[in-house]
Amino acid sequence: MGISTLTGIIYFGHGARDIRWREPFDRLKELWQSAHPNIPCELAFLEMMNPSLEEAIQSLVDQSIQNIKIIPVFFGQGGHLRKDFPVLLDDAKLKFPNIELSASCAVGESDLILQAILGFAFEQID
Repeated sequence: MGISTLTGIIYFGHGARDIRWREPFDRLKELWQSAHPNIPCELAFLEMMNPSLEEAIQSLVDQSIQNIKIIPVFFGQGGHLRKDFPVLLDDAKLKFPNIELSASCAVGESDLILQAILGFAFEQID
């Protein structure tokens, strides 16, 4: 299955008061854009940082994107992903009825991510 040129992604994180917390997200977006320059990427945050999920979706819609995959950059399914995120996603689907919005699992639930962490941990052993 190929990726449509009308597809975009949003990396969705919690947000924090300390602006430095955002730095890995900005690097993640830059890495995505370098590797996939034809697939737009936005960041979005649940709270304390901008843009919001709705603002990120609007940015992609303004670029004529019709299919948006949201990637929750959370380690697991805590309260925010079980309670807050579904409400935000449902609200967005109502606001953008002609846009295909979907979400993956939390990145920390992926075996690929867990294996990367194991690899990182192994590198830390002297």
